Amino acid sequence: MNASEQIDKLIADPGDWRGKLLADIRAAVHDADPEVVEEWKWRGAPTWSHDGILCLANAYTNWVKVTFPNGAKLADPEKLFNAELEGNAWRAIKLFEKDTVNKRALKNLVRASLAFNLSKAKDKAKPEARAKAKSPKRHAG
Repeated sequence: MNASEQIDKLIADPGDWRGKLLADIRAAVHDADPEVVEEWKWRGAPTWSHDGILCLANAYTNWVKVTFPNGAKLADPEKLFNAELEGNAWRAIKLFEKDTVNKRALKNLVRASLAFNLSKAKDKAKPEARAKAKSPKRHAG
């Protein structure tokens, strides 16, 4: 079973509000980044990546949690982050049974996470480009 099929199964399995929230989260992630890659990590966590992890989700008994590994570095003007606020990197959003997903704000966080990942990828490429520029050119002759 591939990652997308495992996520489909996770959404269907609870058969309750948690599956609906997971489906809404997944839709928002795909709307924000049509090139996102779905992965299945850590024994059952739907994970969405593009040049690194954008976010992941977990369904617990009493809540659904969306976690952003680089959330501390992302602007959160809508104040969606409400969990794991004390760390230096991770931030999360806990959603409970009566909650709805603020899709617009979630999409903005996913886009910010993507921009962060792309900037990291660009920064990693810079030293290689500088090294190539500094290396002496050899001339045949």
